[in-house]
Amino acid sequence: MWRNVGLMCRNIKILRAPYAVGVTDDDVHAAALQYVRTVGGVRLPGPHNEEAFNQAVESISAATRELLARLEVGAEQAGGLVRALTTRVPAPAVTR
Repeated sequence: MWRNVGLMCRNIKILRAPYAVGVTDDDVHAAALQYVRTVGGVRLPGPHNEEAFNQAVESISAATRELLARLEVGAEQAGGLVRALTTRVPAPAVTR
């Protein structure tokens, strides 16, 4: 029953600041679409399920936009991300 849990929504990107910059409505829609496809178990719904499928995508898109608008980014999180992005990691040694 739970065999595919590890694969669920693996293509959905993080949309939350400060981890993502310039998130568009298309990004939110794509994440909602991937979620509905995964949960529904179909890539494209049949004609008899199309309305329910599209309504689910729109509802999840709206909920995602609301969530992103209401989340607060703490200074500690933003600072940690900046440090992580600006810290240079040495390249691994090449052995032959």
